[in-house]
Amino acid sequence: MHKFFTKKFVFLLLYVSLSFEFTDAAAASVTRVEPAYWWIGMKNKELQLMVYGPAIAKSTPEITYPGVTIKEVARTDNPNYLFVYLTIDAAKPGIVPIKFSDNGKVFTYKYELKARTDKSGALGFSKADVLYLLTPDRFANGNIKNDNWDNVNVDRNDPNARHGGDLQGVAQRLDYIKDLGFTTVWFNPVQENKMPHGSYHGYAITDFYKIDQRFGTNEDFKKLTATMHAKGMKVVMDMIFNHCGSEHPWMKDKPAADWINNPNNYVETNHAKLTAMDTHAAKTEQDILLDGWFVRSMPDLNQRNRHLATYLIQNSIWWIEYARIDGIRQDTYPYPDYQFMARWCKEVMDEYPNFNIVGESWYGKSSEVAWWQRNSSLNKNNSYLKTVMDFPLTFASEKGFSKDDNEHGGESSGLYSVFEVIAQDFLYADPDNILTFLDNHDLGRFARKEETDLNRFKQAFAFLLTTRGIPQIYYGTEILMVGTKNEGDGSIRKDFPGGWPGDKTDAFTAAGRTRMQNEAFDYLKKLLNWRKNNDAVINGKLTHYAPSWNNNAYVYARISGDKTVLVILNGSGKDQDLDMARYTDVTGSHTTGIDVITGKQVQLKGTVTVPARGEYILELN
Repeated sequence: MHKFFTKKFVFLLLYVSLSFEFTDAAAASVTRVEPAYWWIGMKNKELQLMVYGPAIAKSTPEITYPGVTIKEVARTDNPNYLFVYLTIDAAKPGIVPIKFSDNGKVFTYKYELKARTDKSGALGFSKADVLYLLTPDRFANGNIKNDNWDNVNVDRNDPNARHGGDLQGVAQRLDYIKDLGFTTVWFNPVQENKMPHGSYHGYAITDFYKIDQRFGTNEDFKKLTATMHAKGMKVVMDMIFNHCGSEHPWMKDKPAADWINNPNNYVETNHAKLTAMDTHAAKTEQDILLDGWFVRSMPDLNQRNRHLATYLIQNSIWWIEYARIDGIRQDTYPYPDYQFMARWCKEVMDEYPNFNIVGESWYGKSSEVAWWQRNSSLNKNNSYLKTVMDFPLTFASEKGFSKDDNEHGGESSGLYSVFEVIAQDFLYADPDNILTFLDNHDLGRFARKEETDLNRFKQAFAFLLTTRGIPQIYYGTEILMVGTKNEGDGSIRKDFPGGWPGDKTDAFTAAGRTRMQNEAFDYLKKLLNWRKNNDAVINGKLTHYAPSWNNNAYVYARISGDKTVLVILNGSGKDQDLDMARYTDVTGSHTTGIDVITGKQVQLKGTVTVPARGEYILELN
């Protein structure tokens, strides 16, 4: 017993000495410093250190290290926090001793500056990519040992509980994702959500610098991104600046009184996102949108606090530099402070010019979405946001590809509603950088359980993967996973069959899929892999024709140099003969086309018969 105690004490003393050098046993101490370390050679020479410890604000920091100086020491109304702003210029990697003095008592914190040795990743994502969106808790469980934590246990029978999916599960399925034809994986949030009921979705962060240990470790995530880069794949990380989780340590000891909006009186946001841009909006309405909480378990962060703003910006840059991620999807984009979000976008893009950020711009009209894109003529204050999400096209596609919609087309019905959204691209500063999708983790699944054929499925994905923008497809779409929003979020975030040890069905394999699932899988795989190498679809100019009021057919072409892809969609329930004379702008002298999926040669003279609810994707010869 005595030997055990001695060894334990020596180990503890050794551990403490790694970060602290004490000159007085009674001196104050530092519990945590964020970020835990940084890198030399960054374009932005300023670094903020959030220093936390009992009464640390009473102390005065001092640094003697070549190339590192203290620019500012800022204190708040909370004596347990100290914000130290450093200037790092021409410094070398190493341990920077920070001496904290308080009435003659001194202790030293050893802060590490690392060399920037990893130059992989940070590539951004573009119209050449197709994103595979997955919810890590629901995709695959590669390590059952990390399932349960902090009295929150896995329960796969509860759609709102943790199910055990993790980063190792994703790593084991990377070849599946790549072979299917995806270039990029977008992860729903993987940072720590140490919440009482599990917060499987990841949107209630309790540690911005730590991967949730039920998914794995920071090092696991870094290794995963490195593996993906080695396979020629990219990584998009979901981030949330609007709020944190109610169990975040900040909620027990706030860094400043104004760190959280409405800290003492719960006010729920009105979700009136239009007020962010509405010139007639009452200030009180705007305040409720920006400062109201999303839900009680997600306190609203006040990005107008300059220390918090810098903290969040640095956090993004830390993850990019640490894990070399290629892009960020920012949640609830209109809800945080506008000026802060613009500053964040600009500083990230200044540091990583090839990077890309997509903001969740959940609006019903193209004008509303376009307002948020950088360099928009609709918005006098530049947002610096490179990519926006095309929710209007999503909603139009749900309507336009539906068999229940008007068989004859015409304005605001059938495929005309899809055409109408694309026709409003004049509103966008950059139509190439628009994320397009048919569903995601917040919407009902595009596939419907009552469907007995793939006509609607094939037609919609033929469109998604050949129109302008950056396509995103939700995990499980390839096996026709279904679920409606009315059934609850758990219904649209189901476990992928075969991702868990002991699953009766393994849909990662052809043998584990039904005939219809394999048909959908094979269709997407062929289309995705064809798209990878098709310059006309990736870079070509889009020219389209309005669906006629009486035929509900949408025809368009993608043209790059001498390469032309012609897409014909028949949205009606009967075969149609289309007079190709109307489309000579894009067909030119071509007389035939080869269908990408079937290999069938299609004559372009006279009329072309398009099957009911059918589509042609033709490479013109």
